Amino acid sequence: MKCVILAAGYATRLYPLTENFPKPLLKVQDKTILDWLLEDIDQSGCVDGYIVISNHKFAKHFQEWADGHKLPITVLDDGTESNEARLGAVKDIQFAIDTLQLQEDLLVIAGDNLLNFSLVDFIEYQKKKSSTCVMRYYEPDINKLRKTGVAEVDAEDRIISMVEKPAEPKSHWCTPPFYIYKASDVPLVKKGIESGCGVDAPGSFIAWLSTQTSVYAYEMPGRRFDIGNLESYQEVQKTYKGIEK
Repeated sequence: MKCVILAAGYATRLYPLTENFPKPLLKVQDKTILDWLLEDIDQSGCVDGYIVISNHKFAKHFQEWADGHKLPITVLDDGTESNEARLGAVKDIQFAIDTLQLQEDLLVIAGDNLLNFSLVDFIEYQKKKSSTCVMRYYEPDINKLRKTGVAEVDAEDRIISMVEKPAEPKSHWCTPPFYIYKASDVPLVKKGIESGCGVDAPGSFIAWLSTQTSVYAYEMPGRRFDIGNLESYQEVQKTYKGIEK
């Protein structure tokens, strides 16, 4: 399994911190956001390579970080240089698939989120389901639901429907950007793009894929910390204690 890390955004809401520096490499406590994620994932023993997709503006920062790392990390530069010119997460995933000829299971994660629980159980869950899987958590706030991917699931955790940023959410299940693509579904990323699925949010492909094949949603056993602006970054600095579960 390879881990594909989405890190090509420009984090404009975190300016001036991220005006000339990538958000995933900001430190929380004594580690970068990426190091918190990768050190946990590496414990699974299932991932044999990490692929960081960067924009051109920040690629050198990621390469310097990767060069000082013990893990096998490949940095890909998607060539974009501004927020307005960005490819979008789904096209960045396809860029990685094409560039590296990826054909195995892919753990796809956003590089700017923190979790207080281990992803190892999520990886084990996907093995049991032997299907593409996403994570989900219960969100009571309707306004927050309108800003994220929302899924309906059946009694077996299978996604019945999923919509990115719905005006009228049909459930309270949010789907944060943590996915495992089954190897046989990896070629369908290109088909999803060609079929008109959205490309900006990574969940847009999953929403389309769930209409083509079975996709399952793992209920998160803990909390996700989304560092979206300066206030949330300052709050995480105060409260984040690492993996607790």
